[in-house]
Amino acid sequence: MNLPEIVNIDITKAPISKINQVDFDNLTFGNVFTDHMLVCDYEDGVWKKPTIEPYAPFTIDPSAKVFHYGQAIFEGMKAYKDESDDVWLFRPDENYIRFNKSASRMAMPEVPEEVFLGGLKQLLEIEKEWVKKGKGNTLYIRPFMIATGSGVIAAPAKFYRFMIILSPAKAYYSGEVKVLIAEHFSRAANGGIGAAKAAGNYSAQFYPTKLANDLGFQQIIWTDDATHTKLEEAGTMNVFFRINDTLFTAPTSERILDGITRKSIIDLAKRENIDVEVRSVLVSELVEAAKNGSLKEIFGAGTAAVVNPIVGFSYKEEYFELPKIENSFATEIKEKLTNIQYKLAEDTFNWTVKI
Repeated sequence: MNLPEIVNIDITKAPISKINQVDFDNLTFGNVFTDHMLVCDYEDGVWKKPTIEPYAPFTIDPSAKVFHYGQAIFEGMKAYKDESDDVWLFRPDENYIRFNKSASRMAMPEVPEEVFLGGLKQLLEIEKEWVKKGKGNTLYIRPFMIATGSGVIAAPAKFYRFMIILSPAKAYYSGEVKVLIAEHFSRAANGGIGAAKAAGNYSAQFYPTKLANDLGFQQIIWTDDATHTKLEEAGTMNVFFRINDTLFTAPTSERILDGITRKSIIDLAKRENIDVEVRSVLVSELVEAAKNGSLKEIFGAGTAAVVNPIVGFSYKEEYFELPKIENSFATEIKEKLTNIQYKLAEDTFNWTVKI
């Protein structure tokens, strides 16, 4: 695909770049931001002219509905730089489509393609020096929208702000990840907003995750809200299970996010002749597979972490350590996927888009 060009945009450059103050070898995920951001306001039923301006705080009314009724959505994307200093995106059209699905579910206005993708292209052209070469180096992209309309009546806002901010990043997770299978808490419910990238979905996870952390686990594998028998997601990621030589992952639904990394892994695994089954996986199946030795791997999949192996899980106070294997699907798939993203391997799927 070709990214749309944005013509009607105002650009104000930062007088001095802060890039030379950044230690790119020691980045904490999501704490450092580039010099500029994209801003576009929605007022009176119309999207106004977008601007690119210096990254800075902005003022907002205390009664803005984002504070009171949680109208806030976001996306997570990355930009990559190849060995020729060209900057690439990975399946940005999928992020754009999903963003507007989230907007519709939250009764927020859809963002025009020219503003989302065209504005992002313009912003990345300005900030291309923040994208560093080398596998593992990325520029994390955070498009988001909040309700800026004022008033505390419980109704959708009439004013919104769409923004894109950029953050140089390295690996999101580090160290071994052990998970606790949820027996009471749920990430989302049928008929709810689990399939939207709504801010409230993530804040609702913080408390049960803290309880898991206190028990020595880094994340939770969420189960369905009705029976807590079906395995759904791991932390903020989609999750895969390898039983013998077959990969299993739950189907997307109203409760499960349609992850772009998830669908890419499914396609990539099929290309590599790895058997993949998209179906509900029961907690009882996982426990039985762990006991009989057929459970080989569990890994999370998402934009920030790409692929994150899980070394063990606990259910009903019984802990199961996963075997250490040489022919790891997680390692193989992550290597092949990131090679495509960094243009180190042929992109047979046409997933990558040049800035």
